[in-house]
Amino acid sequence: MAITVRGKNIEITSALKDYVAKRVGKITKYFDPASLGDITAILTVEKGRHIVEVTAAVNGLLLRGEEATSDMYASVDLVIEKLEKQIEKYKTKLSRKFRSGGFKADLTPAATLASEAEAFAEAEVVKTKRFAVKPMALDEAIMQMNLIHHDFYVFRNADTEEVNVIYRRRDGNYGLIEPEY
Repeated sequence: MAITVRGKNIEITSALKDYVAKRVGKITKYFDPASLGDITAILTVEKGRHIVEVTAAVNGLLLRGEEATSDMYASVDLVIEKLEKQIEKYKTKLSRKFRSGGFKADLTPAATLASEAEAFAEAEVVKTKRFAVKPMALDEAIMQMNLIHHDFYVFRNADTEEVNVIYRRRDGNYGLIEPEY
């Protein structure tokens, strides 16, 4: 397990790095050291806000938390508390997984079409993410999506071996996107 501490718009002092490592160490007690992957903490300062984002890979699962306050040390404490709550919330699901060995201004149609066409013409890809796509069951993908607090999650369906997308609908239910060839 490696703890990486990176900074954006802030110089990471050794005291701050030690504090983050000590606090992140609190979440490692919940897991077997062999199952822990890399843990990344990104500390950012934007407009007087001190933002801390921690991502931990644990036996194929991703735990993610983000907090922002006016003090960096308080943000670190809050994000660790948030991660501990996530672990508690999903403790039974995680333990079962580890035991089994895997883990609107103008709404006229013409105006709407024109504004959408302009938006698509000006839009560009500003960020690309790459990640390993592992086979997993649908309920495991939903759990992963909820753990990282996203509205969608890309995964390889263990039943069909195809890449699928699970997403949260506005009504609180989930939707599944499957490729059709």
